[in-house]
Amino acid sequence: MLWSLEYLFEAPSMADPNLAYLSFLLLVPLSILFFLYLIVRPRPVRIPIKNRHVFITGGSSGIGLALAHQAASEGARVSILARSLDKLEDAKQAIRLATGIDVAVFAADVRDYDAVTKAVEEAGPIDVLIVNQGVFVPQELERQGLDEVKFMVDVNLIGAFNMIKAALPAMKLNRSVRGPASIALMSSQAGQVGIYGYTAYSASKFGLRGLAEALQQEVIADDIHVSLIFPPDTDTPGLVEENKRRPQLTAIIAASSGAMKADEVAMKALSGIKSGSFIVPCNFDGLLLSIATAGLSPQRSFLMAFVEVVAIGIIRFVALCYQWNWYRSIEKWTRKNRFKFIELFL
Repeated sequence: MLWSLEYLFEAPSMADPNLAYLSFLLLVPLSILFFLYLIVRPRPVRIPIKNRHVFITGGSSGIGLALAHQAASEGARVSILARSLDKLEDAKQAIRLATGIDVAVFAADVRDYDAVTKAVEEAGPIDVLIVNQGVFVPQELERQGLDEVKFMVDVNLIGAFNMIKAALPAMKLNRSVRGPASIALMSSQAGQVGIYGYTAYSASKFGLRGLAEALQQEVIADDIHVSLIFPPDTDTPGLVEENKRRPQLTAIIAASSGAMKADEVAMKALSGIKSGSFIVPCNFDGLLLSIATAGLSPQRSFLMAFVEVVAIGIIRFVALCYQWNWYRSIEKWTRKNRFKFIELFL
């Protein structure tokens, strides 16, 4: 009996170190979560789509067309812009058949600031601008003509500047009455990591990130929220054309991230836009890349910020494994083709 009483009195003191350790383990992450809740900026926001004007560039095919379908089905007033009026009319008919809703179409080249300004003025004030146009001509820089490099930079990057600059003045008007607005930029996973054969394309897409980060600071006071979308290879007409010229090594390395359907990318993109997310990954690989490259990017979600803080070390380790695999593929391919070249001349 005496032994039992002694055990009862001693048990709490024996358990105290364990409880203290457990409390410490809980206190640290909870403290970090609370601190992140206080400091994450911009603050969380919801961007409504229904009964809002959604303007989509590159809207006649691929991801742009899928976005137009999705936005129209959610009750948005949709405008789409592309270079070809015939393709725009085909897209308009397809959306009407699928949703019963008419969309407005505007034929213009995003490289022409005057043309896109005219289109934006005709379309009327925009609530959600999705800068989706993009061109890609894969080639090693040494072999690629500077005309193709300039073409990609002009469409993918300068075209984005043109669209935003044309739309921004009217987007800022009466925001307190019209509610929060969004500017979404369609980048690429090649805008998060450079890939063999993507030299010019990656440069044009990396540029969108700098544009987006700086622009968010400039327009946050006007209740305009910027999203940067990072799809992987997507099953579109553009991918078909790309594959005709894609270097073999590019295909080998890019295969490490799976392809998606345009509809899948559109759903992920629109969901990210509606939640006001700055970084919008479209698959698991994209999520890993987003954490690995978070840097000084804005983050609205304190939970996602916590994941970034905690996971960055292991994600960096995984990234180094990816890099090892890519460089090993380059070495093997180079060695194999060098031997073929030697055999050809023996």
